[in-house]
Amino acid sequence: MAGAVEARLAELGLALPDVVPPLASYQPAVQSGVYVYTSGQLPMVDGTLAVTGKVGAEVTADEAKELAKTCALNALAAVKSVAGDLDRIARVVKVVGFVASATDFTGQPGVINGASELLGEVLGDKGVHARSAVGVAVLPLDAPVEVEVQVELVDA
Repeated sequence: MAGAVEARLAELGLALPDVVPPLASYQPAVQSGVYVYTSGQLPMVDGTLAVTGKVGAEVTADEAKELAKTCALNALAAVKSVAGDLDRIARVVKVVGFVASATDFTGQPGVINGASELLGEVLGDKGVHARSAVGVAVLPLDAPVEVEVQVELVDA
């Protein structure tokens, strides 16, 4: 049975996706003590990237913001894969977002707001976090956005 967090996702018209399988030699998420660290999550939907390219060139900032939201959903799926239940999230501690950027694009924080806003909508005050938004030259598979999340769990 889905818990309160997954019920909130459903209220928002969203569903938790399957965990994105690793593209190389790593795990989607690991737990250390009361913390879960996700690997960088790409905006994969059903195993594929719908959009590729640089933000500010082939991809608009608004498109990239939606892709960051998808990354955050994938991160929640990765957290659930090790925590067992998203209701165990005590808080999101940190989000790190990477934006494959055209050389003159400086709107990385606005793009990563897609992930931050989703976490806030889904988790309320538990979704408020520290964050970095970084522009990079290229990401795996030519993805426009990548997001990693660190959460603290309630002890269970």
